[in-house]
Amino acid sequence: MQNERVTAVYLVETPYSLERAAEVMAGEQSTGTFTAVPGETASLKERHGAAIVTVEALEEADAPSLPGTKVPGGHDGKYRRGLIKVSFPLLNFGPSLPNLMSAVAGNLFELQELSGLRLMDLELPEAFAAVYPGPKFGVEGTRRLTGVYGRPVIGTIVKPSVGLSMEQLGSLVREMALAGVDFIKDDELNANPPYASLKDKVKVVMAEIERAADETGRRVMYAFNITGDIDELRRNHDLVVESGGNCVMVSINSIGIAGLSWLNRYSQVPIHAHRNGWGMMTRSPLLGMEFTVYQKLCRLAGADHLHVNGLGSKFYESDESVVRSIRACRQPLLGGYGTMPVVSSGQWAGTAGITYEQTGTTDLMHLAGGGILAHPDGPAAGVESMRQGWEAAVKAVAAEEYAVTHGALRRAIDRFGAVEGRRA
Repeated sequence: MQNERVTAVYLVETPYSLERAAEVMAGEQSTGTFTAVPGETASLKERHGAAIVTVEALEEADAPSLPGTKVPGGHDGKYRRGLIKVSFPLLNFGPSLPNLMSAVAGNLFELQELSGLRLMDLELPEAFAAVYPGPKFGVEGTRRLTGVYGRPVIGTIVKPSVGLSMEQLGSLVREMALAGVDFIKDDELNANPPYASLKDKVKVVMAEIERAADETGRRVMYAFNITGDIDELRRNHDLVVESGGNCVMVSINSIGIAGLSWLNRYSQVPIHAHRNGWGMMTRSPLLGMEFTVYQKLCRLAGADHLHVNGLGSKFYESDESVVRSIRACRQPLLGGYGTMPVVSSGQWAGTAGITYEQTGTTDLMHLAGGGILAHPDGPAAGVESMRQGWEAAVKAVAAEEYAVTHGALRRAIDRFGAVEGRRA
């Protein structure tokens, strides 16, 4: 650990020179402060100081991206942008994800010398692999539990998100399980509300899943939303597992990376990790962090499934960004840490072709709420349309052409409109 380091890449905007900004950043997040202090000796800085690796100039802007920037005297009105790579001694914080974030992010986002800052990437040493074992199931384990091979795991979300009675929820789960869907998840808005406790939900849902399995011979995977305070996580997890459940779901940004890691220590089933709240961390192009960084933290902490948004979705994110997110999840991390990307939001059979064309993989979950539930011929046809959409995609046949001989896909196109092309 003595010589191991963490390297962080930042997109920076500043009214100062990029070199000045880099010096301020490196000092603030290691040995320095706003003024020299007696204990900051040359030997201490050599051992514990962050080092500037590279500074790469990009374009200039005429206005600051963020408020509260201190402008130097004689400022020329330009805000310089660039990529700054900084190396941090692992000795300063150790292989600890919470303390890593204090070092590579922390107060950096509040520095007056910066009018924009975004954490773009992290290079982590092997020491993290010894502390964080990562996903226990991932792609392979999820395929084994669902029995789905050679295509995406096709799933849906309980809708309406909130308000269903236990009787209504049971009826919906029964219908979806009999329809042949591979995976069902609670909505992120619905965990353990007063009107429908998790205990009651687990009892009702598992009864319907077992009943459907007796009929179909297939057992659907159901992700119960167990999000709660840290002391609730284990109780909720154990409730699901003791009742025969095969998946739990948490909202990562609600329980934190440390909470996800805590759950992963004892989880006996896949952890379906939802990133709701992600937009406030990333929507501004010169604030927050890239998904490239976020997914590394989540994978180390144990996310077996990780939401990445969807192509042609209802949210602001571009298709190009979603594709980058899917590819990032599939890149090896410290020799492993396989996580299944979860494609969702505004999805239906017609988005299968775009997704496969852009990513070239079927190792993902493809979730459709309305895209299955609102199919004109019912949920079973909705599930079948999703499968047919992926069959067409893998065979490189246009969905409209494939739909000529595949009725469920034809009816989906009739219901949801023509298959859209790529969205910039």
